[in-house]
Amino acid sequence: MNPTVKRRKGLTQMQIVALGYLGVIAVGTLLLALPISSRTGEWTGFVDAFMTSTSAACVTGLIPVATYAHWSAFGQAVLLLLIQVGGLGIMTLVALLSQVLKHKMSLQERKLVMLSSGNDSVGGVSKLIRSILLFTLAFEGIGAVALATRFIPRMGWGRGIWNAVFHSVSAFCNAGFDLMGRFGESSLTGYTGDITVNVTVILLILAGGIGFVVWQELFAIRFHPKRLSLHSKVVLIMTGLLLAGGTVLFFLFELHNDAIPLTAKERILSALFNAVTPRTAGFNTVELSSLSDGSIALTILLMVVGGAPGSTAGGIKVTTLVALLAGALASARQINATNLFRRRVDGDLVRQASAIATVYFMILSISTVTICAIEPFSVTEVLYETVSALSNVGMTMGITSSLSAASKLILSALMYFGRVGMMSLVIALASKRENVPITRPTENMLL
Repeated sequence: MNPTVKRRKGLTQMQIVALGYLGVIAVGTLLLALPISSRTGEWTGFVDAFMTSTSAACVTGLIPVATYAHWSAFGQAVLLLLIQVGGLGIMTLVALLSQVLKHKMSLQERKLVMLSSGNDSVGGVSKLIRSILLFTLAFEGIGAVALATRFIPRMGWGRGIWNAVFHSVSAFCNAGFDLMGRFGESSLTGYTGDITVNVTVILLILAGGIGFVVWQELFAIRFHPKRLSLHSKVVLIMTGLLLAGGTVLFFLFELHNDAIPLTAKERILSALFNAVTPRTAGFNTVELSSLSDGSIALTILLMVVGGAPGSTAGGIKVTTLVALLAGALASARQINATNLFRRRVDGDLVRQASAIATVYFMILSISTVTICAIEPFSVTEVLYETVSALSNVGMTMGITSSLSAASKLILSALMYFGRVGMMSLVIALASKRENVPITRPTENMLL
């Protein structure tokens, strides 16, 4: 047998997904490096093209060059395609193509789609794919129409429609890319008090961050709360709590911040927007570097948590946070079982949540210390950048373009790790070994 074929057959599902994202990033890097992709008609350097491609495919939004100022219409179209592919998921698109070509999916392909979309069953994959496509087109289409009502009067029909589509896709996929550099604005700072733009982008971010599986279940049970699964209950309740709590805290932290002069309406809208965008969209309606220390710390915490599994958002995920808290509470009360909403949570889930959080903070710590040693920026600025990259957020305090090539490559690696997933990456890189149960002697240690 051909050795190459034999190696391919030995790849695990997660290794295939991980390699799929690398393939998309490589193609995106090549296209963005071409002279046709830049406004000046010149080649774009490898590091900048690679980081931008990684950021788009991993729906992050950290960029080494200004999107509107640097990229041509072709380059912007490449970015939009990469964002859409990254938001839907590599294997979802492959499975969709298989359906169009009337190719029956194998069990292996169904498992790949399951891992890519966050589903926990290989059954009903075809229906899930159709639902993902339907939800995506519906949300992005409605969002584009709403944004067009505000963009067309300012930009004209052609540019207004393009900007509406671009920002709608970017918001739903939680990517954070924007084209407002044409007006000398950072992200959506020109629309701080615009209710239509704020509400539309907020709803798109939340819709993408909840996850396709939750949306499918909500429509299947006709939004009946008592028939929700444990997963959907945790996602929806935690999303509501983080949204409400974050809005109140941001409003209080910025109430007396004279560095950002806002009206009462703008303060409320910005507090709501700031509570949503770190999980994990990357847009901003106020200058992030002008926020108070309390708001910056809260933003970092929200970026760490992120959105829901199987969504377009990143972070350790809200379900991981709940599993950790529930497990810690059960351990503190010396209860063997971990319970949520009158349901017992499998002990393996708590251990997996602990592993995800541990890997996340190990990678975060190493990368933050490394960049701090390379760059002249403060630890707060660097930590903000690394958390934003690893959680696929895209928010920055304005230092991304000033980083060295080494730091940009580190951030690119963090974005890739964050998109593929902490636990998924560990599984993908682990070598196959026979599980031989060995009982070791027991010994205690102090905690």
